[in-house]
Amino acid sequence: MTNPISKPSLSAALTARYGKDAPQASLPTTAVLDSMLAHRTVRAFDSRPLPAGTLEAMMAAAQSAPTSSNLQTWSVVAIEDADRRERLSKLCGNQAQIRECPLLLVFLADLSRNDRLAERAGESAGANPYFEMFLVAAIDAALAAQNALVAAEAMDLGTCYIGAMRNHPEAVAAELGLPPDVSAVFGLCVGWPDTARPAAAVKPRLTQEAVLFRERYDSSAEAALLERYEPEMRAFQASQGIAEVGWSKTVRARVKGIEGLSGRHVLKETLERMGFGLK
Repeated sequence: MTNPISKPSLSAALTARYGKDAPQASLPTTAVLDSMLAHRTVRAFDSRPLPAGTLEAMMAAAQSAPTSSNLQTWSVVAIEDADRRERLSKLCGNQAQIRECPLLLVFLADLSRNDRLAERAGESAGANPYFEMFLVAAIDAALAAQNALVAAEAMDLGTCYIGAMRNHPEAVAAELGLPPDVSAVFGLCVGWPDTARPAAAVKPRLTQEAVLFRERYDSSAEAALLERYEPEMRAFQASQGIAEVGWSKTVRARVKGIEGLSGRHVLKETLERMGFGLK
């Protein structure tokens, strides 16, 4: 099947990602690297079903991700039912891609499995109520999800992460039947990109010098590097028909106050009500 999202050469892919600050590539390209560098968020899906075995292949990739101490403190709920996706869409700011995609994966920080494991052995899971264990579970879920995303995109599918799954965690938990000590970290929409509504272009990122430090952290050149990034982002915004405000203004607006958190400023208290200790 023709890939609706083209995967350019390594040099072209680096230029698409970094613009004029693209690093020089001396290594040969690979299919995996091509696919990863071609990533862009897809928010428009067509109605075609996914091939049989797609979910299982994605989960095999997800379970091949690293997991801290092999604790495997994550789970996922796969949702294909249109009515359930409609209800979850409403809990996530009415995002249309949740309704349109044929498959929605909700990745979970899940300490409950190991709670039950200890209980069956008549032992305590006394470490689980600590914040470190929630962090381990959230990181495990993120690593697994990114492996699943790479697998999906290698199969020419489009994907879109849904952070808004944390806007109403208790309502999401009720919809999915989650037990205590389990919470949605994010969702992942998966489906065929709708070629009648082209996917966004590859979004330029900060130059590597702004995020890659050798031996010790050094922000001395940060201001100049961020300023150099602004024209790249404005050009991208113009190409997508959105307001040309650049990157810095967008970030400042997002972190200015709790209004940018979409209700997640009470997430700690909510997680505690859901059974997480977070000591």
